[in-house]
Amino acid sequence: MTDSPASPAPARPSLAARIGRIAFLVVAAVVVVAVAAAFFVTWTIQRSFPQTSGTTQLEGLSAEVTVQRDASGVPTITADTSDDLFFAQGFVHAQDRFFEMDFRRHVTAGRVAELFGESQADTDAFLRTLGWRKVAEAEVEAMDDVTRGYYEAYADGVNAYLSTRSGAELSLEYAVLGLQNADYEPEPWEPADSVAWLKAMAWDLRTNVEDETERALLTADLAEGSGAEDTRALLAKLYPDYPFDRNPVIVPKISTVDPLENDADPVAFDTGGQGGQTQPADTTVEWQEAASVIEAASLLVGDAGEGIGSNSWVVSGELTASGMPLLANDPHLGASLPSVWYQVQLKCSTVDADCPFDVGGFSFSGLPGIVIGHNQQVAWGFTNLTTDVTDLYVERIEGDSYWRDGALVPLEESTETIAVAGGDDIELTIRSTVHGPIISGLTDDFTAIAEDPAPALGAEGAAPAAPGSDAAEYAVSLRWTALDPGTTATAIFALSTAQDFDDFRRAASLFDVPAQNLIYADVEGNIGYQTPGRLPIRGAGDGWMPQPGWDSSYDWTGYIPFDELPVAYNPTSGYIVTANNAIVTDDYEHFLSRDWDQGYRAARIAHLIERRAAAAPLTAQDMRDIQMDGEMWIGKQLAAAMSEIDVDGAGPRAAVDLLRSWDAQNTKDSAAAAYANVLWSNLVQNLFAEREQPLPIDGQGRLFTVVGDMLDDPSDPLWRNAQLDVDSRESMLALSAEEAYDELSALQGTDVARWNWGDLHAITLRSDTFGSSGIAPIEALFNRGPYPVGGGASVVDATGWQLGVSYATTTVPSMRMVVDLDDFDASTWIHLTGASGHAYHEHYVDQTADWASGVQRPWAYTDEAVDAATRDTLVLAPAG
Repeated sequence: MTDSPASPAPARPSLAARIGRIAFLVVAAVVVVAVAAAFFVTWTIQRSFPQTSGTTQLEGLSAEVTVQRDASGVPTITADTSDDLFFAQGFVHAQDRFFEMDFRRHVTAGRVAELFGESQADTDAFLRTLGWRKVAEAEVEAMDDVTRGYYEAYADGVNAYLSTRSGAELSLEYAVLGLQNADYEPEPWEPADSVAWLKAMAWDLRTNVEDETERALLTADLAEGSGAEDTRALLAKLYPDYPFDRNPVIVPKISTVDPLENDADPVAFDTGGQGGQTQPADTTVEWQEAASVIEAASLLVGDAGEGIGSNSWVVSGELTASGMPLLANDPHLGASLPSVWYQVQLKCSTVDADCPFDVGGFSFSGLPGIVIGHNQQVAWGFTNLTTDVTDLYVERIEGDSYWRDGALVPLEESTETIAVAGGDDIELTIRSTVHGPIISGLTDDFTAIAEDPAPALGAEGAAPAAPGSDAAEYAVSLRWTALDPGTTATAIFALSTAQDFDDFRRAASLFDVPAQNLIYADVEGNIGYQTPGRLPIRGAGDGWMPQPGWDSSYDWTGYIPFDELPVAYNPTSGYIVTANNAIVTDDYEHFLSRDWDQGYRAARIAHLIERRAAAAPLTAQDMRDIQMDGEMWIGKQLAAAMSEIDVDGAGPRAAVDLLRSWDAQNTKDSAAAAYANVLWSNLVQNLFAEREQPLPIDGQGRLFTVVGDMLDDPSDPLWRNAQLDVDSRESMLALSAEEAYDELSALQGTDVARWNWGDLHAITLRSDTFGSSGIAPIEALFNRGPYPVGGGASVVDATGWQLGVSYATTTVPSMRMVVDLDDFDASTWIHLTGASGHAYHEHYVDQTADWASGVQRPWAYTDEAVDAATRDTLVLAPAG
């Protein structure tokens, strides 16, 4: 056998070919890694998605429960017993929203540092001092056995879900949290975890505590350059009384109704306790920095800022096409992702005394029952009552005691331990007086009041002299109804089972915190309104400013008896409107507040109801149209004023010309609306903020009244501003108009016809946790948007924004609903995001585009309608 010829040596590839091959291998490797990462992320995300069809067996159920979900993922839960019904609600809430629930309970317990580290320790200290969790525990302990059983069943359902999953199987957030806090495991759910969230909602709707603080600090600043009388006059101008001559009250005439049988205040008033508290009171995710503890708490819970409030109204069948009432509601809250609301329906397979629920509407994840909605007989809605239920007290402290009516009384003290992920525990001492916990030393604003309380205490006249020696110091305590154990957690179920107006009022008598306007309609054609809540009766002061804690004559002396609270039943007007406006005129026998919303939304809603009803009987579509109305009251006044003002430059003149044909509607595509709002912003800042002594610019409804009155008075001294070299109304308006053009042209170009309000005012939905992590790739996992939106501050479509900060939407109509008492299946609803809290789930933000456009979705209620709308059915069956 002969050798075969040698094979020629393979040709050596050229340098270019070798570079190309290396590049290909690198690209291929990157693609492989990217694909692998994509598969891993997809697998991590999708394994937390809930099971929505088939059957799952669970320990703790007595019989099968059916969960039907519609095309929006909204569940209707049907069970044979109440315990099984709320067990299933807990399970379903946990399926869709457990991380949100877990985060919320850490917030309400002041335990956020356990999740996210030392950056949250100061906020935990503030929230732990308020003591929400301990108050919630006391409320659970005081519940009747039936109601406590509902909360226990709900907790059992949540824990049944937790028993089936852990870590990233529960939610993508736990996978991300594991990068920083690998040892974290959720604790079992408890009834107090549910109840404590009602305290967080009360904080979100706390109304005037910021105004009271702001006025106190402003008074101290103004006192340095003005006399007391001048200071009081300026405060009265900047914080005007409600314009009763211009805008409506909710109950112009209180109805005569029968007193509640066996009427008694649900919670006894106690002047000797501590403000009603049950005790004295390798990868690092950096949270968004907040300027203060109050701001940080607001980021966690909700900010009582621009736009917080709500609209609700009800019209009788005398004004409707069907001859039956229509009820509309859209609560205004801080934007959140997922939305604060969770749509759900709870149905007993046989409605009887043992299982009395056939109710649908909006719930909070983490809380059993329905908060706003309707059952088979009645519908109800809420808006914030805006009554003053918080007071600051300046305390005189000496050592471990405080002065009280000429004597030293021991401070109540307790200690708390704040656990910190990745850090050492922090010991916290909480001190309380008879009024409540001491909060100075925890926040800059409250501490500043304690350092110089005299101007605030003397702002409305002589305050009693402070007792004590030179060694005594001042502190600030908080008196707030939410720090007293209450009964709202029980009222939820009483509302859900109410069958008539008497039942509704009985439920309202239990609804104490947060204080809400309650509207009502029933299938018999009746409409009504009730002021609920635990509303304080004050002694010497009215709570507009901090008060001297050492003099008991300034204490609360009780609560307004329920049967003396405003009520309306089938008023002759044929409608009732609540929009955080004044409830009654000033001749009402009890003091309620001086800090109402100024009533521009309420006036516009009432006007639209009357105008439309005069043209044709009202329909559900009329209600939806009114909810989206964007007329800007101050915009109309500015447009009229600018018609007489000369501005320099072709651009500013073209911008001002937009206002001449503007309909005053803040629609998304409106160039005039964009300019009007930017003009308004510049004018307010030039009038108040850009001064040697800056004045507050929060609260646009308040400023509507202040500036509206000034536009009618060219001689008002506030038109003059030496800082800006402005000495008249005309020059102030011209300067503001020219600056507004410069600002808006820099943002959207010099062609005024191409401007639009929607992009300027867009909303970006941010996760309450990792959406502000500071790490862009993580934020991109959870945040969505921006979405162009219309509306604005203090308009009916109340999409709030912050003057001097940004035009971006920060507060929203968090949901909208219209209930048709003639045909519940013709009702509609929508909310800000979607049913799911799981990023990338189809129902994460699937309602947002409709919400932004004013579209509401069908609300199937009857069994037949629910069956027809069902897309997925899950059967929860007893194990074994």
